[in-house]
Amino acid sequence: MAKRDQILVGLDIGTTKICAIVSEITDDGALSIIGVGSSPSRGLRKGVVVDIESTVESIKKAVEEAELMAAVQINSVYTGIAGSHISAENCKGVVALKKAEVTRDDVQRAIESARTLAVIPHERRILHVLPREFMVDGQEGVREPLGLSGNRLEVNVHVITGAVTSAQNIIKSVNRAGLDVVDIILQPLASSEAVLSQEERDLGVAMVDLGGGTTDLAIFLDGSIRHSAVLPIGGQNLTKDLAIGLLTSQTEAEKIKVQYGLARTDLVHGHERVEVPSVGDRPARTFSRRDIAEILEPRVDEMFELVRREIARAGYEGMLGAGVVITGGTSLLDGMPDAAEHVLNLPARRGVPGGVGGLRDIVSNPMHATGVGLLMHARRHTEELAAAGMRNGRPLSRVFDRMKSWMFEFF
Repeated sequence: MAKRDQILVGLDIGTTKICAIVSEITDDGALSIIGVGSSPSRGLRKGVVVDIESTVESIKKAVEEAELMAAVQINSVYTGIAGSHISAENCKGVVALKKAEVTRDDVQRAIESARTLAVIPHERRILHVLPREFMVDGQEGVREPLGLSGNRLEVNVHVITGAVTSAQNIIKSVNRAGLDVVDIILQPLASSEAVLSQEERDLGVAMVDLGGGTTDLAIFLDGSIRHSAVLPIGGQNLTKDLAIGLLTSQTEAEKIKVQYGLARTDLVHGHERVEVPSVGDRPARTFSRRDIAEILEPRVDEMFELVRREIARAGYEGMLGAGVVITGGTSLLDGMPDAAEHVLNLPARRGVPGGVGGLRDIVSNPMHATGVGLLMHARRHTEELAAAGMRNGRPLSRVFDRMKSWMFEFF
């Protein structure tokens, strides 16, 4: 059994599924997957907890399954957050250098300066402050300012905020399942870590995570994040459209979507027929795959049209040299990359999480992008803490204090 201080757990709390992925940090610092557990998600709507008890039960089932496979006891997790309540803004901070060159303390002071300038309403809290670009004495385009000579350091940051209540309900659900939350990470950021290459981030890329309840967008350019958004549309909308169009239950519609669904009608070949169970005692009906594609295609186009508008609104149309990477469970629908290319007019590929060992075949699936990304964030987090002289992997009081401050904000 692996030592506790070598174990990291990513808990992906999604609208349609909850997945726990357990990894061990090997001697060379790599992530080795040792356990995976999942459970249908019953208590979320569009990425937001609406039924705590149902969410707690789903978390418990996923974690127990992961514990059984990994043969470890899970006590703390890194988890994600999404939902239409997420918003972001770009801010600038500036400080005078204390010495003749940039130190780590100067970088932190500059980031904190930008953080304090962000206009955050009382009911919202900062999730991430992500440096986009540094400037030393007016010199732009600096990615790593440490050690550079100068008198003045500026930084442009991407500040991501979320509703306090939404974060509280996630933390509360995890706590009631008997677990501590080490940190909360924006889900599209986590997914990006798992499926994007550095070259794509440098050239310019849009990462689109197609989940059950939401579509998450993260835009990268020149190696850093430039824009993020969460759109309130996802795979559940496709399932509902099929249920209505085929006059069947949502359970059957989901099965048909996975097995026979196509994102574009021009990809239909032949005349395959599908028997669709009806609701109640009514006899089953038969539909063609073209019928199914004709129901799905308009909604798929709507998803990517919303993404296209968000890219244009953020000012990055025509700047994404690496195109778009789609991931998430809904990206598995046949023809999704073709649909993305058609609507966005960009080259598209399906993003599969990589960069891990162990049971990687189990998690090499777009639906596990967020879970694997959470582990990558957790590894970097523990490395940063170790570099700061803290013990690797232990629950950290300052992080837990931040979680607790969110929990008791309005009590």
